Amino acid sequence: MAKDHGAQIKDDKLYEDLRDEGMSKEKAARIANAKAAGTLDHDSSHLEDRTKAELYDEAKEIGIEGRSDMSKDELVKAIRGHK
Repeated sequence: MAKDHGAQIKDDKLYEDLRDEGMSKEKAARIANAKAAGTLDHDSSHLEDRTKAELYDEAKEIGIEGRSDMSKDELVKAIRGHK
């Protein structure tokens, strides 16, 4: 059974699973609470549907090094791997 993390965490089990995967407390809380509220944005997980230019812009925004030489598939992997 998941530990009670207080009223600020709406899905304690998901929160703990995300923390076990290495996510920060803040990010795990945001995802757990969004999922519990039904507001989790699923479009962000469809990176393959974006253009290479859109992926490049996102990689630039989050500071991924070497993005200029990356293929679309490499950009998707780099963005997903960024924490």
